[in-house]
Amino acid sequence: SLVVVLSPSARQSGEFLRKAAGFARRLGIRARGDGDNEISLQFPGGSRIVGLPGVESTVRGFSAVSLMLIDEAARVDDDLYKAVRPMLAVGDGDLWLMSTPCGQRGFFYEEWANGGDRWERVCVPASECARIPASFLEEERTAMGERWYRQEYCCEFTEDEGSLYNAQLIRKSINYDLKTMVFDEY
Repeated sequence: SLVVVLSPSARQSGEFLRKAAGFARRLGIRARGDGDNEISLQFPGGSRIVGLPGVESTVRGFSAVSLMLIDEAARVDDDLYKAVRPMLAVGDGDLWLMSTPCGQRGFFYEEWANGGDRWERVCVPASECARIPASFLEEERTAMGERWYRQEYCCEFTEDEGSLYNAQLIRKSINYDLKTMVFDEY
């Protein structure tokens, strides 16, 4: 199978693959680079994990992707998301979007908020992670301020502080059922 990992940068994709290689070693699996892609792992049975950068113009060319992971999805450009989705078509692959929120914008927010039942959503705030001490979280709340803290550690899609209008009010004011009026010319 082919697994593709996308992140906002090649460095981030490389870090993800470094962790995957560590898991494989702990399982006694000898993975190596695939010989074609700089950021890659190939397993003894031929399965591969390929890490890609967050550049829309250079990620194309993969097909029959079994699993696509988009890490830090809230920070990946919408154009990149649209460019990689066709990679899933031939192999009927799965798509996982993993991220902390980054405002109420972009494909990650839209899929989370409006993607319907075709998505399974998993939300784990930092307070539920046993590895993160409560004292650290309190320090972060004080240092970052409430809005950033809620976004980074509580998995909340907060609004941008610089917004002139409340995004939720704008969305509520749009009526998609209205038909466009056409006036005949005289």
